[in-house]
Amino acid sequence: MSTQYRIHVLGASGSGTSTLARGLASRLALQMFDTDDFYWQPTEPAFTTKRPAAERLGLMEALFLPRADWVLSGSMMGWGDPVIPRLTHVLFLTLPAAQRLARLRARERRRFGNAIDPGGARHAAYRGFLDWAMSYDDPGFAGRSRARQESWLAGLQCPVIHLDASKPASELLQCAVDALDPASASA
Repeated sequence: MSTQYRIHVLGASGSGTSTLARGLASRLALQMFDTDDFYWQPTEPAFTTKRPAAERLGLMEALFLPRADWVLSGSMMGWGDPVIPRLTHVLFLTLPAAQRLARLRARERRRFGNAIDPGGARHAAYRGFLDWAMSYDDPGFAGRSRARQESWLAGLQCPVIHLDASKPASELLQCAVDALDPASASA
């Protein structure tokens, strides 16, 4: 593939956006970035203090946006509109809520261990995060939801590729690579 790639990978929390983005970056020899690294200030505990939107965009501009190729995982809906014209492709991952919840629980356990158990230092944050993540499929949810993401995707000018994230990671990666390859589309 000799096409220029500025790929945005998004979907619900737990759908595998970071995993797919890392796989694509490796396979296509691109650098991968995650919106969380720009959205959140580095704090302990993590994910507690948001950066102002202008600062997020300034960091992205300084670190990777001018480059010819990159992969960006996560959501920038609502604050990253200046990035949209630079996108060449968007990959949208979907996964049933029960599978996402299982992945999120396993991920949080790996990240925080016993601190997420009842009485643990991160239990309240963990419960709040899971409640927020499970609201994604509620069309009336005011936060990041599937309905809001699909509406956002409908306004994009670049190709939007929908992928079923219930596939094994290696198979999902191959589906993404095939969908990005203009030669496979004409075969």
